[in-house]
Amino acid sequence: MDKLIIAPSVLAADFANLQKETMMLNASKAEWIHIDVMDGVFVPNISFGFPVLQAIKKHTSKFLDVHLMIEKPERFLKQFADSGANMITVHLEACPHIHRTIQEIKDLGCLAGIAINPGTPVSLLKDVINDIDLVLIMSVNPGFGGQKFISHAVNKVREAKSMIQLTGRSIYLEVDGGVALNNAESLIEAGANVLVAGSFVFSSANPQETISQLLHLAD
Repeated sequence: MDKLIIAPSVLAADFANLQKETMMLNASKAEWIHIDVMDGVFVPNISFGFPVLQAIKKHTSKFLDVHLMIEKPERFLKQFADSGANMITVHLEACPHIHRTIQEIKDLGCLAGIAINPGTPVSLLKDVINDIDLVLIMSVNPGFGGQKFISHAVNKVREAKSMIQLTGRSIYLEVDGGVALNNAESLIEAGANVLVAGSFVFSSANPQETISQLLHLAD
């Protein structure tokens, strides 16, 4: 699982041309598509929900990596699974009964991920690390695309990687927020194997080439 995966975030895509953007990703070397769902409560922004996920699913066979930045995500897990999610990631901070939520995601046939905000210690994952398929380290405070990367995230990736290695299991280690060529290499060296890139990909002159450049950092 140490092979690098790029997961472009469609939060930064052109929503008026969502089919075209999805087809562009289909032709790229990105293996996953990252879907950021925001409710305006857990984070200070609202993004999109089931119809957008369904629309993307209709035009791709890529792995759909759904990141729920919402309060009480357990209310909507089945709808996201039914809409095409392959991975459902919830925030540790939003789930008081985290083990139950993880089990509900798995019972729906999806992989289960846990995300932590920049101010949340990695150590809080120790009681759930053996139950999950992905750890997501937020390298910006969630809510908006295009934010500046918080460099301390590299240390958190390193700490999470050590925790994962102690389990002896294959668990994805994902980073989301401000990822670009100038920090991706340090994240990979620290142990990240899934990089979410939104603005950096979709705002570039050639998004497919930008994805390839990120992948080449792992060569």
